[in-house]
Order: sequence, then structure tokens, then C-alpha cells
Amino acid sequence: MRRPVIVVSGLPRSGTSLAMQMIHAGGVEAVTDGQRASDEDNPRGYFEFERVKQLRNDRTWLDGAEGKVVKVIHLLLTELPDDRPYRVVFMQRDLGEVVRSQATMLARSGRAGGQLAPERLMAVYAQQLAAVDAWLAARPNFQVLKVPYAQMVADPATHAAAVNRFLGGTLDETGMRAAVDPSLHRNRTDGAAGRG
Repeated sequence: MRRPVIVVSGLPRSGTSLAMQMIHAGGVEAVTDGQRASDEDNPRGYFEFERVKQLRNDRTWLDGAEGKVVKVIHLLLTELPDDRPYRVVFMQRDLGEVVRSQATMLARSGRAGGQLAPERLMAVYAQQLAAVDAWLAARPNFQVLKVPYAQMVADPATHAAAVNRFLGGTLDETGMRAAVDPSLHRNRTDGAAGRG
């Protein structure tokens, strides 16, 4: 029986780095190359692996990722092959917060953003998320736990326990809780339910 590849996914700026930090702090080895350094937008690091971007053409690294956790952006989930089991921790965040956080990061780095108005970009993201949901639901080798970002930051104990149960119940929940810094929940929407 192959050990599942643990995948953290979601929209950009939806809390995927925090989820990676939590799961890693719980005792799971992270698949990361350290190429993207921490910065003001993610002071605790991005936990990314550049070869994920080439999933369509290079999947050889997946064999070494069994039992480990790797970040895969939502649009690349469909490039994962059906030949192995996955446990997907999918981060959800209010779409308005996601768009504002992306704009803040682009402005801070001096880069120009896309040409889409925020409302249009939110509609595009909603369509993408619906398509990814349908794709995942059709594949029995993918088990998915959706985690609301705002609620995880507000109540890390409950969500650390939920993630731990989903991943087999052997993680260090104390370490997972300690990885959550509520002060890093920025660009928030008052009353947001954490969808995104």
C-alpha cells in the first residue's frame, strides 16, 4: 500500500504557506527547495518546490514525495497522475481578501498586476474553484479536506485536530497550533467566513 502524497492547495494568497508550516511543524517532511526566500508577505517562508510548476512534463519527483507534504497551486492539481493516493488539504479564503492580498504583494514588490477588475478576478477564481472541485470529486484516489483560512487562524486548535485526523492522527498538534500567528491574517474582510 503506497503512502499518500500530502498536497496543500488553494488559490494564491489563500493560506497555503501557513498550512504547509502547520503540517511540517506537526512532523511531516516538506518537499521544498528553499528557492523562494521568506519576505514581508510571507515572513515564515513559502515552502515551495519549483519543479511543481513543471508537473505536466516532469512527475518523476512524486515517487520521493510519498508520505511528505508539497504545495501545489489549485490549477496544477489536475496535472497530478491518477496512479497513487493523495490527501489534499485545500485552503479556502474569502475571495475579496485573496484579491487584496495579491494586490498588496504586487505593489510591495513593484510589479504590475493583471488587468482584470477585482470583481472580475473574483468571478474567474470562483469558476476555477468550481472546476477543480468537480475534478477532485470524480477521483477516488484524492481525499480532500477543505480548511477555511480565517477560521483556522482564529481557532488553530480545532483545525489542527481536524487536519491531524485527516492525515492519520499521528501529528504533533501542539507544534501545529504554535505555527499559527494570528497577526499574519492581513487584508481581512470584516465578518469574512474564510471562503476563497
